[in-house]
Amino acid sequence: MPAIPRPVLRFAVRMVAVSALVAGEAGAQDRVAVRDGPPAWSDEPPVVARLLEDGYRAESLRLSQLAASRYCAASRYGSIEGHYRLGRLYLLRGGGSRNRDAGRALLGIAAQGGHEKARHLLGNAQAVVHDLPDCMFGGSLPELALLDEVVPHEVVARFVRNLAPDKRRHAQLVQRLALRYRIDPRLALAIVRAESGFDPLARSPRNAQGLMQLIPETAERFGVRNVLDPEQNVRGGLAYLRWLLDLYGGDVMLASAAYNAGEGAVARYGGVPPYGETLEYVRRILAFYRTSRHQAPGEQG
Repeated sequence: MPAIPRPVLRFAVRMVAVSALVAGEAGAQDRVAVRDGPPAWSDEPPVVARLLEDGYRAESLRLSQLAASRYCAASRYGSIEGHYRLGRLYLLRGGGSRNRDAGRALLGIAAQGGHEKARHLLGNAQAVVHDLPDCMFGGSLPELALLDEVVPHEVVARFVRNLAPDKRRHAQLVQRLALRYRIDPRLALAIVRAESGFDPLARSPRNAQGLMQLIPETAERFGVRNVLDPEQNVRGGLAYLRWLLDLYGGDVMLASAAYNAGEGAVARYGGVPPYGETLEYVRRILAFYRTSRHQAPGEQG
């Protein structure tokens, strides 16, 4: 029997998956073809990111009720990814038109928020907002601002694996060098992602350059001769970050604010400067790292 060409096989698998979703067949959650990958390391608030990860873990174990409760909590916080994953789960569970309607309603919200997978699954089906499931209403939720645990290593490992090859190479360089400066590689990656998106040729309007966006004064201060050399740039940026973490006693909020605006601005305002760019920068770092205390390599977590 001749082998089936890969493109044809992938198309057939995708069509089977979509057919199962639309029909809402009972037991469809057991089909590998319709499983989605894990949630990405993203800018979601830490509590929401944890809920999405817990939901995915439960779904992987086929604990659909537990997965739905976690996705629903994330969805109630306004998470587009939460809307998508809960809607998709309702379609997979079967159970008649009520579940299908709830799934479509959630996918419709996610699609309106720009979620491409939700738009693809929804197709031409009509989504009505008042068909949202009961779990979306009532009950208490955890405090959104809670920051207590560093992002899990496996989440960051997936993030690095999914980068484009050139960016992955630079991310791995950051991870390797961070250990030499007694910096948690997860924090170093969060900084570099926010600074340059792992582009070694990035340049800002203020003439900050390279992976860690060093301005000429900082490059000179930490002995960087070629700011566009990825390794020199990362070493200089990590040396500065290490200095800031020491200065602020491991306070990630203050260290990241100073990395963005300068330690002089932090001293002048007695904390995070009230600059829109800096406030958003600190929010992104905390959303990725998920705790305001630096966890040095070798510590638990």
